[in-house]
Amino acid sequence: MATVIVAGGATGIGRASVQGFRARGDDVVLIDHRPEADLVAQEDHPGACVFLQRDLADPAVPAEAVALAVDTFGGIDTLLVTAAVMKSAALEDWTGEMWDHSVALNLKMPFFFTQAATPWLRKSDNPSIVFISSTGAIRGHAGMSAYQATKAALPGLARSLTAELGPDGIRINCILPGWIKTPFNDPFWTYQPDPEEKRAAIEAQIPMRHQGAPDDVSSTIMLLTSPAGRYIAGTSIVIDGGYTAV
Repeated sequence: MATVIVAGGATGIGRASVQGFRARGDDVVLIDHRPEADLVAQEDHPGACVFLQRDLADPAVPAEAVALAVDTFGGIDTLLVTAAVMKSAALEDWTGEMWDHSVALNLKMPFFFTQAATPWLRKSDNPSIVFISSTGAIRGHAGMSAYQATKAALPGLARSLTAELGPDGIRINCILPGWIKTPFNDPFWTYQPDPEEKRAAIEAQIPMRHQGAPDDVSSTIMLLTSPAGRYIAGTSIVIDGGYTAV
């Protein structure tokens, strides 16, 4: 049984991951700004879950979440960062505030969560960190500048942290999901002149001809954070039905 911090888990990949961790008996500290994440925490699973409602762009949150995990469960074994913000706008409509918020949540937050959790991860016998990036890191879409720039930075961050923390046995990996059916992608679809036409066109480009489900990603997270993933470190795993392969 492990103790896991999940940053962002009210819906989608985060929620599926919380369910997966708890189903295998892990205890979870779930942090999300949405009050409905408490419903995820209240689900019936073997592993326990405590919910902390906070804005993850707040730089004080990582230390608070780590303290809660240690006080409640006695340590930390896994850090999963799924939370992000996707803002869509034409180039001329971007503001400094929009850009700064994207950087604060999508890039600074994973780094400072890692910083806060590392002293406790060093004490674990199976320490693991997983960042959720995106195939947007390697394939462009108009209007997504800040999202794609910050998501492209996460694999580099994972490689740097692996070089630094690997000697302590801490492994850091990135997952790059493609098109997964979650509410997170709603800003992209609403930005399109014809969302349904765009959705159909994208699905036609995916070799498997459909979008993935959150469980298609969370199953890999379960592997990376289990003892079976002990020698997987500093890498990026694409889960996209072949979208970036063709």
